[in-house]
Amino acid sequence: MAKKPEEPPKGAPAWQSTFADLMNLLLCFFVLLFSMSSIEVEKFEAVAASFSQAFSIFEGGQKSFGEGALVGDGISQLNELNIYINSMGQSDSKEKDKKKDEEHDKDQDSQEEALQEQLKASEELAEQIAEALMASGITDLVELNFTSQYVQLTLQGSILFDSGKVEIKEEAKPILEKVGKILERYAGGTIEIEGHTDNVPMHGAKYSNNDELSSGRALSVFNYLLETTSLDPARIMHTGRGEYQPVATNETPEGRAKNRRVEIRIYNPLSPMY
Repeated sequence: MAKKPEEPPKGAPAWQSTFADLMNLLLCFFVLLFSMSSIEVEKFEAVAASFSQAFSIFEGGQKSFGEGALVGDGISQLNELNIYINSMGQSDSKEKDKKKDEEHDKDQDSQEEALQEQLKASEELAEQIAEALMASGITDLVELNFTSQYVQLTLQGSILFDSGKVEIKEEAKPILEKVGKILERYAGGTIEIEGHTDNVPMHGAKYSNNDELSSGRALSVFNYLLETTSLDPARIMHTGRGEYQPVATNETPEGRAKNRRVEIRIYNPLSPMY
């Protein structure tokens, strides 16, 4: 009696399952490549390196990927891959933020160091000018202060000018001559002359408002310094600031007297204005 032929085993052949797994993995791989088309080269190389160790077709068996998600078959692994890639991006972003913070801190430290150096330069210049003012005998007539950018000499308007006038008084000229000598000696860079007034409106004077009056007074000091010194006019600026930068209240006669002034700024060698 003839033997009954054996029936083939049920289900798909074993090679077909392996082939299906391979196709799924290749699909995931190319979908991932497409999704990473705009990602930086460093990220792609990191992911590619992880793939070479994670795919079972290369080394056999499954291995951990990212933070413990297993590389399995099927399209479901894309979620894990997306999380992994995002985590890499966040790590890079944190690193970049850290570098930016470090650079910002360095810039702040550099700016503070530069500011301290400028302040020290102004302080040294102020000490020298203070000695010169004392030697000239005009310490009581010229107020001295300084910032990180410049040393400032302030002369009260009542010393230099009559009320509502821009012509320098005769008795004030010797004072300006001494100031000019100090400028010749210590002002190697930019000099700025600013005229200031109080807020009392002008009435019946040559100048119609305080802006014109302050500008005229600054110009008068500028012209007098050019006549009596060897200062380079290209390095001297003059401007009128009117009533808009008071140093005291305009509600009292004493305060208004302080606001009527001429300021001469001597910029130190480390100042950008020098």
